[in-house]
Amino acid sequence: MPLLFPTQTTLQEIFATHSPLYHRSSPPQSSKPSRNSRKDLFPAWSAVDDVKSKAGQLSNEAQREIQKASAAAQAKAGHIELYSPKYYAACTLGGLLACGVTHTAVTPLDLVKCRRQVDSKMYKGNFEAWGKIGRAEGFRGIYTGWSPTFFGYSAQGAFKYGGYEFFKKFYSDLAGEDLAYRYKTSIYLTASASAEFIADLALCPFEAVKVRMQTTIPPFATGTFNGISNITGKEGFAGLYKGLYPLWGRQIPYTMMKFASFETIVEMIYGYLPGKKSDYSKGAQTGVSFAGGYLAGILCAIVSHPADVMVSKLNANRQPGEAFGAAMGRIYKDIGFSGLWNGLAVRIVMIGTLTGLQWMIYDSFKIFMGLPTTGGAAPPPKKEISMP
Repeated sequence: MPLLFPTQTTLQEIFATHSPLYHRSSPPQSSKPSRNSRKDLFPAWSAVDDVKSKAGQLSNEAQREIQKASAAAQAKAGHIELYSPKYYAACTLGGLLACGVTHTAVTPLDLVKCRRQVDSKMYKGNFEAWGKIGRAEGFRGIYTGWSPTFFGYSAQGAFKYGGYEFFKKFYSDLAGEDLAYRYKTSIYLTASASAEFIADLALCPFEAVKVRMQTTIPPFATGTFNGISNITGKEGFAGLYKGLYPLWGRQIPYTMMKFASFETIVEMIYGYLPGKKSDYSKGAQTGVSFAGGYLAGILCAIVSHPADVMVSKLNANRQPGEAFGAAMGRIYKDIGFSGLWNGLAVRIVMIGTLTGLQWMIYDSFKIFMGLPTTGGAAPPPKKEISMP
C-alpha cells in the first residue's frame, strides 16, 4: 500500500542538495548487457547477427534485381494477351525451363532407378549404388545420361506445357463455357493427353539414348549425338523409336494424372484457404504450386511406374527385329507382376520432388512474364435470369 507521507530517502534527496557536504552519486549502471557488449562477450552472437543482416540485404537486392529483369522482359515482349500466340510461346519456354533443368538435376536418382529396373539385384539401395558408381567411374559416372536427359526433357517440357495450355483452351471453346466448367476435369485429362502424345515424339529418341547409356556398363556412347549416331548406324532411324509405344503408355497416363490432379489439388487448396486466389502474393501462389505439384507427382509415379519399368527393359533388352508384343511378353514372363514395381520408392521421391519443382518453376516464369499462375478454377458462368 503506498505511504501518505514522504519517506526519509525522499526528504534527503530534496534538502541535502543544499548542503556543501553533499556529493551526488552517479546513477547505478544497468546490469543488462547492451547489444554491443553482447557482441564483445559472445563473438558467435555477433557473427550470427551479421549473417542474418547480410542475408536479408542480399535477399532484398536479389528481389529488386529480379523485379528489374521482369520489368525489362515484359517491356521487351510487350503486353501478352491471354491465349494469344505470345502467351503460348511464353508457356512453351516456361515448360522447357521447368522440365529440362529439373530432370537433369535428378539424373543420379534416375540412373540408379533405371539400373535397378533392368537388374534388381545390382544394388541394394541408392547410397550403395552411388558409392559403387563413384568408385568405379568417378563423380562424372553418377551423372551418366545427363546430356540426353537435358535435351530430351527440355523438348518434351516445351511441347507438354505449351500444348496443354493450347489444348485446354481449344477443348474449352469447343465445349462452351457452361460445359467446360461442369466437366473441367475431363478437359484437363483430354488436353494433357493430347499435348503428351506430341511431346513424346520429341522425347523418344533422347530417351532411347539415355536409357542405353545408363543401363550399359561402360556406357555404349560418350554423349547424346554420339549415341544417336551409334543407334541409327546399327538399327536405322526406327531404332530411336522402338520404345515409343511403351513411352506413350508411361507418359500419357502420367501427364493426365499430373495436370488433372494438380489443377484439382490447387483448386482444393484455394477453396480451403480464406479469401480468393488473387488475395495472395505471388510468392504464396508459387508455394501452392509446389505443394500441389508434389502431391500430384506422387500419384503420377504410382500410375505410370509399370510402364516406366517396361520402357527401361525394352530399350535395354529388346532384340533387333523382335516384335513389340513378343518383346513385352518375354520380358513380363521374366520379371513377373512384382517386377513391374521395382524401384517404385525411389521413383516416388524423384517424381514428387520433380513435379513440385516443375510447377513452381513454370508458374514463377509465368509471373516473371506478367502472367497469372496455373490452377484455381474459374467461377461458374453466371446464368442469365429471363424476366417473365
